[in-house]
Amino acid sequence: METIKTVFWAIVLALGIRTIAYEPFNIPSGSMKPTLLIGDYLFVSKFSYGYSTYSLPFGVNLFDGRVFESQPERGDVAVFKLPTDTSKDYIKRIVGLPGDKIQVINGLLHINGEAVKREKVGEFVTRNQHGSVQRVTKYIETLPNGVVHEIAEENDNWHWSDNTPVYTVPPEHYFAMGDNRDHSQDSRWLSEVGFIPAKNLVGRAEFLFYSKDTLEPTWDLSSIRFSRLFSGIE
Repeated sequence: METIKTVFWAIVLALGIRTIAYEPFNIPSGSMKPTLLIGDYLFVSKFSYGYSTYSLPFGVNLFDGRVFESQPERGDVAVFKLPTDTSKDYIKRIVGLPGDKIQVINGLLHINGEAVKREKVGEFVTRNQHGSVQRVTKYIETLPNGVVHEIAEENDNWHWSDNTPVYTVPPEHYFAMGDNRDHSQDSRWLSEVGFIPAKNLVGRAEFLFYSKDTLEPTWDLSSIRFSRLFSGIE
């Protein structure tokens, strides 16, 4: 009986922490390179933006909207439920706030008619699943509120997403983009992702607790990226 009680309270505690404080996520795609890599594992703070239906286990619908709400800041790396399929979690960077006008022109992000400052700093070098080396131009982007972060841009004019229409962010919604600008399905794709309702926000990505260069289960210590362990997310 004591063992059953211990297990019960351990489960309650774990669910409480996962619901109220932090929830773990892993990165299965390269849409947030160079900030986040495939095989990164991170904690998301659930309290950063308050709580909604999607903060609760299994999406239990106990209330509408958000309680203890706090708005994301421009530049936050946020986890949210995909508006077109809330069974899926997405992670992107918030670049547009309610009322903002967002546009990409020749690969360069514009916010409210002003080009965002971007400085080339070198190359981001990775290997694809076949082992081939890939080199992509790396930039430092500075958002209007002073948030500085890295992005990867393969080409400024190779896809329609490098030259978009103007997106006006509706009230209580946000505009999110991946840092791997040419390889991210994000708010630019209105029919697949679109604007992010405030209700869909799960939390803010805070720090990595584990990272390995494969998604496959392995005991090989050489696959662990020790330099990324317990690092903050900017």
